[in-house]
Amino acid sequence: MGSVKGLKGLTALILGPPGGGKGTISKKLLKDFGFLHFSTGDVLRKHVREQTAVGMAAQKFMLTGALVPDKVMVDLVVEELASKGHMPRLLLDGFPRTIPQAIALEQHVKIDTVIDLEIPDQTIIERISNRWIHAASGRTYAYDYNPPKVKGVDDVTGEKLVQREDDKAETVKARLDQYKRVTSPLIDHYKYAGNLATFAGTESDVIYPKVKAYLTEFLAKRS
Repeated sequence: MGSVKGLKGLTALILGPPGGGKGTISKKLLKDFGFLHFSTGDVLRKHVREQTAVGMAAQKFMLTGALVPDKVMVDLVVEELASKGHMPRLLLDGFPRTIPQAIALEQHVKIDTVIDLEIPDQTIIERISNRWIHAASGRTYAYDYNPPKVKGVDDVTGEKLVQREDDKAETVKARLDQYKRVTSPLIDHYKYAGNLATFAGTESDVIYPKVKAYLTEFLAKRS
């Protein structure tokens, strides 16, 4: 397995609760800063599909519904990064998620800065639980910005709207609670390391300019 130690440029990790706008902000970072977006979920699926050695190792656990062990995940990430060669700017998304993963990854990759998005739970719960769909067509409505003409009814067919299980308030809250349990120690780890930058707010369009200004200054100091 190769190593990516000593990669020049900027390696950033982005953290944020599910439904908190991390995807939106990541897309803007890719556009404005030329990051390579590295999603471990995408990479894991790719290696399993291609039946690489590390992909087959991960698949054994996935088939039984077990979590892929930290060592396998770190091997996967390091192998994939090494295969890409020199990458001036890298945005890690989805890994590491725990302190053992972070410590193992740090043996191979230096994370220069961690962008931590802090969005109030209630904002996320309201935003997601406002979504309703027309099951047959997939048409989506949101009561805060794209409501149906008649509450609870599809504009085109007049049929009843339904809410996906994933969008129900109690489901969203459970996901947020799990995120905090897993990620809070990791946030403390990076805070102690001195490379954590936290951005709080309720709207991506308001938060992103602050993230952009921070990274612009961060890069200027490194040049």
